[in-house]
Amino acid sequence: MSAVLFDVPGPKARARHLGYAVVGVAALVGIVGFIVYQFADAGQFDGEMWEWILYEQVQLELVSALGNTLRAFAVATLLALAFAAIFAAGRLSDHAIFRVPSTIIVEFFRAVPLVVMIFFFHYGLALGAPFYSVVLGLTLYNGSVLAEVFRAGVLSLPKGQSEAAYAIGMHKTQVMRSVLLPQALRAMLPAIVSQLVVLLKDTALGFLITYEELLRYARYLGGVAEFGRPLVPITLVVGAMYIVMCLALTGVARYLDSRNRRSDKAPDAEITAKGEEKVLTHDPAS
Repeated sequence: MSAVLFDVPGPKARARHLGYAVVGVAALVGIVGFIVYQFADAGQFDGEMWEWILYEQVQLELVSALGNTLRAFAVATLLALAFAAIFAAGRLSDHAIFRVPSTIIVEFFRAVPLVVMIFFFHYGLALGAPFYSVVLGLTLYNGSVLAEVFRAGVLSLPKGQSEAAYAIGMHKTQVMRSVLLPQALRAMLPAIVSQLVVLLKDTALGFLITYEELLRYARYLGGVAEFGRPLVPITLVVGAMYIVMCLALTGVARYLDSRNRRSDKAPDAEITAKGEEKVLTHDPAS
């Protein structure tokens, strides 16, 4: 295996890299072990600190908070993707009347901090329920970032793709929908998933305006004196829930990517099979 910008490491380099890996893993294990020891020494793993999770009311409220987090994430994701598609198309337009306003809107909402937008919508515009302020802020900020992802994905394709489509008489909308977007989606998918993970975690900012999501409930439950103020245990549980949700989102993205790859290979395999059948049918030796 050869590469222009990468030299294949020799035996000494591989041994050195292995040593670095061993030292890094040992350091990581040591840090995690030290943290766990400190928690244990402080009594955070004692049974009474985890009794709260056995109460049915706590379980129901925790599930309700999780549902609120997922609801804000789902609605904001759909709106952000729609926002991104519209304004990415606007930025790619050949007409300044669409391109200039789209550029201004995308750059503006990318530059404004998300928490400032949430505060503005909730306290400035007084939209009512915190849910609307959280979703609107998440939509505008993440939609603007995703619009740039979409635009960059389309522009990363070779110009020959669009030129060939124009040569056979397709107009720009057809070229974008039928030629460029299907190819760009595969390149954009990792960046889209990364931004959706950010969106999922940013739902936690809702606790600042009293939106009843996971972080707000964790903060409340961690301060309940009846349970011994189990701030660390509830933080570990809620953190694990966020990790599972992010891993699930990544898993869905990998499934969609593998499915797209299989669907792309299927027509090629069918064409090959038909070609072989044709060769066998018209074998000169027969």
